Parts: sequence; C-alpha cells; structure tokens
Amino acid sequence: MMDRDRFPVDPWRLTERWFDIDTTGVSETLFTVGNGYLGLRGNQPEGRFAHEHGTFINGFHETFPIRHAEQAYGFAEVGQTIINAPDAQVMRVYVDDEPLSFDVADLLEYERTLDMRDGVLRRDLLWRTPSGKQVRIAYERMVSFEEKHLAVMNLEVTVLNADAPVAISCQIINRQDGEDVYGGRPSHKAKAGFDPRKIEKLHERVLQPREHWQEGERSALSYQATESGMTMAVAADHLIVTDNEFTMRSLIQPDIAKNMYRVQAEAGVPIRLTKLVSYHSSRGVPTAELIDRCRRTLDRARSEGVSVQFEKQRRWLDGFWERSDVRIAGHDDIQQATRWCLFQLAQAAARADGLGVPAKGVSGSGYSGHYFWDTEIYVLPFLAYTTPQWARNALRMRVHMLPAARRRAFQLNEVGALFPWRTINGEEASAYYAAGTAQYHINADVSFALAKYVRATGDVDFLYREAVDIAVETARLWTTLGFWRDEKDGEDSFHIHGVTGPDEYTTVVNDNLFTNVMARFNLRFAARTVREMEFEAPEEYRLMSDRLGFDPEEADAWEKAAEAMHIPYSPSLGIHPQDEVFLDREVWDLENTPDEQRPLLLHFHPLVIYRYQVLKQADVVLALFLQGNHFTDEEKLADFEYYDPLTTGDSTLSGVVQSILAAEVGYQELALHYFLDSLFVDLADLHQNAADGVHVASAGGVWTSLVSGFGGMRDHYGALTFDPRLPADWPELSYPITWHDTRLRIRLRATEMIVTANEDGSPVSFSVRGVSYTVAPGDEIVVPLASQGPVRPGRPSLRMFADARREDGTLLSVSVPTLTSAIPVVAGGAVDDDPEAPVDA
Repeated sequence: MMDRDRFPVDPWRLTERWFDIDTTGVSETLFTVGNGYLGLRGNQPEGRFAHEHGTFINGFHETFPIRHAEQAYGFAEVGQTIINAPDAQVMRVYVDDEPLSFDVADLLEYERTLDMRDGVLRRDLLWRTPSGKQVRIAYERMVSFEEKHLAVMNLEVTVLNADAPVAISCQIINRQDGEDVYGGRPSHKAKAGFDPRKIEKLHERVLQPREHWQEGERSALSYQATESGMTMAVAADHLIVTDNEFTMRSLIQPDIAKNMYRVQAEAGVPIRLTKLVSYHSSRGVPTAELIDRCRRTLDRARSEGVSVQFEKQRRWLDGFWERSDVRIAGHDDIQQATRWCLFQLAQAAARADGLGVPAKGVSGSGYSGHYFWDTEIYVLPFLAYTTPQWARNALRMRVHMLPAARRRAFQLNEVGALFPWRTINGEEASAYYAAGTAQYHINADVSFALAKYVRATGDVDFLYREAVDIAVETARLWTTLGFWRDEKDGEDSFHIHGVTGPDEYTTVVNDNLFTNVMARFNLRFAARTVREMEFEAPEEYRLMSDRLGFDPEEADAWEKAAEAMHIPYSPSLGIHPQDEVFLDREVWDLENTPDEQRPLLLHFHPLVIYRYQVLKQADVVLALFLQGNHFTDEEKLADFEYYDPLTTGDSTLSGVVQSILAAEVGYQELALHYFLDSLFVDLADLHQNAADGVHVASAGGVWTSLVSGFGGMRDHYGALTFDPRLPADWPELSYPITWHDTRLRIRLRATEMIVTANEDGSPVSFSVRGVSYTVAPGDEIVVPLASQGPVRPGRPSLRMFADARREDGTLLSVSVPTLTSAIPVVAGGAVDDDPEAPVDA
C-alpha cells in the first residue's frame, strides 16, 4: 500500500528516501515525534513549506463562543480547540548567504528516518549550493519520554569541498498568531471543500505575550491564551561545538526569539549545534512560574549532558517494547507498520499524565485536539494490558471531569453524570447535538474501560477510592434517561429513547442496540462494584455513600433495569436491528456508489443519509465484540453478514472492529483485508486526511485486532480466554500482555499456542477453547490447536437482501440516492420514470 521505493521496508524504522513537497502534510504526520504531552510535527527544521507548522501541547487550548444558526436550550455554548504552541524547531542554514530551501535546493542525497527503537528522528542530506559547494547536513530531533517537558535537537553542518561563511539561525516563533515567517496576521485561507474533521480557525489574537527575555544563549517566551486563560512558556538553550571561528548574536521580541551563529567554516570542519527546548503549560499558573520550570528542566538536562538524554530515551523505549511489541513472523512490511502504530500510541499517551488522549494525539490539529470515546474503547485496552499506569492516568482524567459531567446531566434533565462526546476541558464542545450530545453511550464506554482496567490489573484500590464515582454516576443517568414499558406478555421492559450510537449516519433513535447493551453492562458493573465494596472495603464504601448520597436501593434498581433492558431483534431477518426503526429504512447500495461520492458525509446532506440503512462505522458489530458473551455464535454470524455490506468504512474506527468479528465468525481473508486497511490508514493515507494527524484510535485498534482478533483473546467476566484465528500465511504471531502482576508472552502458530510467564508475579489461569490451564511464574505451557477456527470464503454481499422481508412482510429495497431529470409518477405501488406516460388525474 506504500511506495516502497520512497519508504523502504524496515521492521524498526520508517525511512523516507526523497523529499516530496506535494505530500508534506502526510510526511509531517508520519514523522512526528512526541510523548503524549508535547508533540513536534515532522516539519523540516528550515521552517518553510509546511502543510502545518505544528507544535502541540496536550490540553493547551483556546475557547470561543459557538454561534448556532438557531439556538436552543442546552446546546453547547463554548467551543474548544487546541492551539499551536510557539515553534522552536527552526534551525535555518545559510551558506554564502544562500538559504537551504527545499523548493529550489539541489539535493544530491536525502534520507529521513524515524527510529522506533530509540525514538529519534534523523535527517541526512547532501546539498550542492548554487556556487557548487557541497554541504553535508545531519539533523536529529527527539521529544523525551523520560523528561516530559524536554525536546532535543542536534544540527551538524560540514562544508565538504571549500571554505565558506555559514550562518545558522535558531528561532522560536509564535506561529499561532503569525505567518510562515512571523510578521503579520495569518491569512486563514480556506481549503477547497468542507470537512468537519478539521480544526476550527480562530481569527482574533490567541496568545497574549507575557514575559520574554534572553540570557546569554538561553531564550524564553511566554503567553496567556486570550479566552481560556491558559498559560505556557517555552525556553531554549543553545550549545555550539566547532573548531571554526564563529560569532553569535541574539534578538528577542514578544513573538520571536533568534540566536544567530555566524561561522567561518573551513572545508571538512564540522559545526555542531545543539538546541535544548523546554515547554511548560498550566490552566492559570503565572507565566513567570512556568519560565522558572523551564529553567529547571534545561539546567538539569545540561548538567546531565545531551548524550545522557538520548541514552535515557533508548532505555525507556527498551522497556516499552518489552511490554508492548507484537511480532509477526515472515512479514517485515506488516511488522514495520505494526510497530509504527504502537509507537504512535506511546507518543499519544505515555506522558499524558492525567490529561486525555486526543483523537490525533499530539501529531496534528485534526478534530481540534479533542478527547472522544475513542480513548476508552480503542486505546485504553492497549494501555491496560501493556502499561497499566498510563491507563490509570487516562481514567483519572475522567474522574476529574465528573463535576462538569454532573452539570451537563442536570442541564439535560438527568441525574448522575453525562460525559461530553468531545471535549478538552470537560465541557461539551460538539455544536451538532444529533451526532454529539446524543451519543449517551460515552457514559457506558467510560465505565467499560474502567472495568477492563480493573479486570486486567486487579487495581481495586483505584476503583474503590475514586473511580467508583464514575460507575455510580453513569449508572444513575441511565435510570432517568430510560423508562419502563408494560409489554403484552406481562413482562416489563426497559427502554432508552432519543440517542445516537457509534454510527453517526443514524442519529437520535430509540433503543439503539449498542447503547442498550453497553448501558446494561454499565448498570450491572455499578451494582456489583458497590456491593463488593460494602463487604471488601467498608470504609471506602462509607466514604462513597457520604460523598455521593448513595442509597443501597439504587443498586437494586440498576440490576432490575439491566435485566429488563430491551434488546431489539428481528425474527423475520434473524438479526439484531441497529435500533427500533432501522429496518424501516431502505438500503443504501454501497456497491454501486461511485468512489467520487465517498465519504458520504462530504457529499450528502445528513438528512439524505439518515433515511437509509447505511453505516459510517460498525455499531451492532462493535457491541458483538465488546459484549460478545451475550450473543451466540449464530447471532454474531447473522449480524455480521447483514451489517458488513452496509458499512462504508468512512470512519477509521470501523475496520478494526470488522476485522475482529470477521476473524471470529470465519471470514478469515476479509479479516486480514480489514486489518491491513486499518494498519496502513495513515502510512498509505487511505482516507486522504493523514495530514491532519495520526488516527490514534485506529492505531489502538490495530493492537486489538492482533491480540483479540487474530490472537482471539477475551476477558469477559474477568476470565482470560483465547480462541485464536492466525492468518493462513503468518508463520507466527507473538505478543505480551500483563495480567495483574504477571507478564505473559503468547506465541501463536498454526498447530499450537505457547504461553510463557515471566519469573516475577503470580500464577495465571486461562482457557483455550473451553479447556482450562494455569501457568506458574517462569513456566511455559504448550496448547495444541486442531485448527484456526471456521473458514468462510469471500465476503457478505448486498445480494443477501434480495427477497428479504421485514416483520410486516414488506420487501427491503436497495438503491443509491440520485437526482432525476423527470418527475416520477407513482402508480400501482411502483415508480414510473417515463415522462411520456399518461398521468392518472
């Protein structure tokens, strides 16, 4: 899927062999370096010709009023968007006063590499200047995982075949309020076409300058965001080593800092310049304090030495890969892409440290830097099973959001808490309620992630001390959002109306299956948690009861609602409808929809889409995976075959889930197809929007596809089980997981599964296809496998809808919305498009 001449296969590195100015946006994303707090896009250090000059700090945002065309009570009122922190990446090179500029430079050699073993971006090039001088330029960039607030850049310039005057201009530029080269207001030129996935543009000044100063070769700038009041500071040290003669001068202004080195370079004598940069931010700490924090970070880095920072980075990543590396034997191209995805998860979450994990991490401004339910469902499983502390940090962000979530629930006339669909500061930032606020399933998603973390780690201390508030408050909301209905058979049922599920092509419906199934889980989890607390942690139970005003009878009500939860089912079609009226709609003929009309959200009004059975992303199928223990094998197969031909894949969240279910029900080749699409969604820019940043949730889903799809791992009810589905041409799939305090290494081959436990930890019990095993610390168990599950050829097709009838006996029809040049005449239950046909008046 990639141009392998430009991006060669290497299991541990992503390398670019030539520069292409037309695809800078994608390459900037692919070569981002970050640590979850700070992200530096893969911009060239010369600071020119970028798709998006990007320096992003997780959570550092501006707010703005949302202007609704028609306002209504409870609409989100204040938007939030990530803002560009001052750019400290710029290190411009001039030889004979000629700048290195990639649009005209004669590059004899070029190679840029992101090494995922040591987390360093390197670029090496040989530049022939207009006067014929050959200049070797080597560059390194690193954002430290160990030192959260530190970035390191090394630049080495050597004129090979002549003496020459060389100048290096190191800069910090406030690009948020300036142009490419600072000096005026940004133009905010709109790109062709409409795309709701892109960042909002702010037209007023965002960063208000505060303190700025220069001390020797150290520069510092600081700002406060105009509306949000957030503060940030950036400081940079410069260390030059060369045997050439040089002078240095500096310039400091509110929106730019320059440190200019003028060198009389002798042929073959290198100039090495190191730039240490520190960023600190806050919700309101004075900028003078943040500058002091930058000072301390830089002082510590200088005293330890630059080389030590690179050594610490390598040791940190050695530990990460030991906990996280998934190995695919015999397929170096898949291995490379898999490691790139896992590395992106580290770059998005490792040092979020109680902040959320944005949909694009810190790699771009797409989706405005917002946190979604993506984190809980797609990213947190990877965190929980590889580095539990990161999962705990991400869940603590939700704990901190509870006050805002309570206010939002009250605003929507519910009790408990309602987490926002998209946010940075905890307040709902979605202006379109139908596909935003109406996604109440976010509550169940957060509780589900909490339960998964506790199951994987056994960390009941975190659950009982503070996270129980999430379980209780989210469960409370379902009891007022839902309602009871008397059924004809005398059994009462519990319903939830007016919601939107994960599929954003179907909005504000009654009894969305995903929402009901996940709400049922949420209610049961909350009831079980508080009852266990009462006996296992009575003091924490008392504190929780006092803190939340908890009544024990609430747990009884939760269980009753869960047991009576209405789960839609169609006996005539033998499937679970996505919602109560989903089957009343006609079927969108995706097989005959032109590629130029995809994705649908960019070519059709929402009302057109809402009238059809068509999915942006897997909805019922996601429920089948997350709550698979509540569905039979036959139900999973029938549901998958029905919904797969209706799913557009317009969302990158969809392919990974379809891959997992396809593998489980036997569509093995289709499972691999969906997996590869998800694996290369950014690397091959399959959705044409990788320039906006990494699809972090899809990267998390890649891990889940490998471990839960092909690896067959499940943890329903807290029991660890496996039912593998190894692709036919994969010799071996190997991955580690951490279960409580024991790390397991799972090796899967066609005829056996090998489970090894590390020497530290406790015995782990698990089952493989219903047979129970226990592996002791330091031991290994070999489980023979008769097969890799059922195998079904091809893929489900819209042909299955032929002669399909609803409960009322009406036929399903399949069509594509089109414009007609004639007035259709309806007669006898059919549409006659013949304009010459007589009209029966």
